[in-house]
Amino acid sequence: MAWTTPDDVRAQVQRLWDGGRILSARLGGEALFPHAVRMARPQVRELSDRFAEARTWIRTLEEGSKSAVGAGYEVVYAEVNHRQLGMNRVPQSLVVPSDEDALALIGKRRQAELFDRLVQTTNGAHPELVPWIAKRPLDLLEHAGDWERILAVVTWFRTHPRPGIYARQIDVAGVHTKFIEAHRRLLSEHLDLVLPADAIDQLAAGAQAFDRRYGLLEKPTLLRFRVLDDRLRIHGLCDITAPVAQFARLDLPVRRVFITENEVNGLAFPSAEASIVIFGLGYGVDRLGLVPWLQNKGIFYWGDLDTHGFAILDSVRSILPSVHSFLMDRGTLLNHRALWGQEPDRYDKPLPHLTPAENGVYEDLRFDRFGVRVRLEQERIPFGHVERTLESLLCEGD
Repeated sequence: MAWTTPDDVRAQVQRLWDGGRILSARLGGEALFPHAVRMARPQVRELSDRFAEARTWIRTLEEGSKSAVGAGYEVVYAEVNHRQLGMNRVPQSLVVPSDEDALALIGKRRQAELFDRLVQTTNGAHPELVPWIAKRPLDLLEHAGDWERILAVVTWFRTHPRPGIYARQIDVAGVHTKFIEAHRRLLSEHLDLVLPADAIDQLAAGAQAFDRRYGLLEKPTLLRFRVLDDRLRIHGLCDITAPVAQFARLDLPVRRVFITENEVNGLAFPSAEASIVIFGLGYGVDRLGLVPWLQNKGIFYWGDLDTHGFAILDSVRSILPSVHSFLMDRGTLLNHRALWGQEPDRYDKPLPHLTPAENGVYEDLRFDRFGVRVRLEQERIPFGHVERTLESLLCEGD
């Protein structure tokens, strides 16, 4: 086993720094110093068997110690009486006396001074954040260049609880929307500590819910649809993208609503009397739950014939229980075998809202009964087949 060297001592102290313990101790945490360093030293027999090496080792330790260089570790000696070598003074342990010695040893004095200044600034502005710093001191240093702006944003929210404006409208020197977006997680941790409980929406969790959690206006969720009946165009418009809240108030005089995932399929969807098509929602179909008038319409969903397509269908039906699927049956899949591709990854959970027939196809896809990760993308189905299926569906409805 190698004997402890000055580099080993520095490495041990560096680990204390990397764990944040040195900086935390400066805030009154654990009493870390004086700190005894783990030490590997010669056994009594090695003093005689490797006498020259032992002398070199002792000299190296002494040359790197605080007594030699002015800061760092101290060598604690013990007298060892060897029957051949007689009485010898041998290093017994190594001790780093103070955090200043530790900082000098690993070259972190300036960073510690910066840390102290940032703590002082924080304590003056928001003392509630000091315990957070004590737990995560290195995070403070990581954000040192932005810290004053971060504190300024926290101060702004404390002064303007639940402001009801967009983040773009926050008026803090040096702070812009991108800054807030980039620091949402950190700001959220701090705002939770500083703001009163009634200024926080506890149900809005995670960085993506930042605006809702702290009372900012959220970017409207948009929904795109096409009017398939020329007589129902809205001021001449048939292809419209609108906030879901506005769409919910529209209540168009239609009997049928088609939902499809692929954008091109939505754009090319055939004309249909008293109908619209909504497209491009993907797994965002839950926003349809915000549109109450859909509950009274005939709803038809067309997605990819793969596991994710059925997962989205399941989500739609959990919101709109009466939804029917079309072009997602076993016949459509098997009759277009030449057009099959492969899913990059499959959805692999039970889907409780599928019909028995739909679930049968889903299970076959899920367990590779047709082949490995089989999929039939909706845009691969010949358009003539789409038109014939739609025509048949409309005749049945009439």
